[in-house]
Amino acid sequence: MEHAIADSLGTRHVVVTGAGGQLGAALVDAFPGARGLTRADWDVTFPPPNLGEVDLVLHAAAWTDVDGAEANPQDAASANVGGTQNVASLGAPLVAFSTDYVFDGTKRTPYVESDAPNPLSAYGRTKLHGEAAAGEGAWIVRSSWLFGATGKNFVRTMLALGGERDEVAVVDDQRGSPTYVGDLAAAVRELIELPRGLWHLAAAGDCTWAELAEAIFEEAGLDCRVRRITTAELGRAAPRPAYSVLRSERQDAPQLPHWRDGLRACLDRLS
Repeated sequence: MEHAIADSLGTRHVVVTGAGGQLGAALVDAFPGARGLTRADWDVTFPPPNLGEVDLVLHAAAWTDVDGAEANPQDAASANVGGTQNVASLGAPLVAFSTDYVFDGTKRTPYVESDAPNPLSAYGRTKLHGEAAAGEGAWIVRSSWLFGATGKNFVRTMLALGGERDEVAVVDDQRGSPTYVGDLAAAVRELIELPRGLWHLAAAGDCTWAELAEAIFEEAGLDCRVRRITTAELGRAAPRPAYSVLRSERQDAPQLPHWRDGLRACLDRLS
């Protein structure tokens, strides 16, 4: 039966991997009664422990250090590919999370599910291979530029820098859809009532990193200027797509709020 788990959420045994991260924490909040597993509980690069009955796995554990993956591609693959294989071995319905970085950014209109991936970085390649490791029976969720009130992310970094400096230099030639993890987690609650397969779930609207930084300072009331620079000037180890806006071509896809609304919600949580 396609929707065998579409009963009351309260009766399901839901497991969240990577519960110590920003997305995992948001998923635990969005799924009351879910069992959140941090890396200390289960390092997914190892086979699963005995978890008892599991009706749904929300797999948020991942290697997310994009530049670090260039230097340590095998470690990134161990987490993002091997880790997903280990989670899939539980045999429970699975939601696996992927990234806009599976695309090369040469397109100038939003990427949809039927667009061919072509990752530029080791990180993007491991996430794409992780999609395959999740299996055809999983929900594969590609999202982008995640931020939340916890964990390491661009919003929290800018808030810290904006409180210390008069000016920050931020890249202005990469465009995407910054997505608040609280909004993504709420969309996943809708998604699990829909057919399994590949889904693009990202915030409405798009911007560059520099535009996002300016919005953060404006919303937070910080008097900090943004100096717009190029990706080449920043000199990061891993290449990034210049354009990675995600949209769904699926008619019943959950709709997320605008990224600016997500930013306000995040800042409310932080305050």
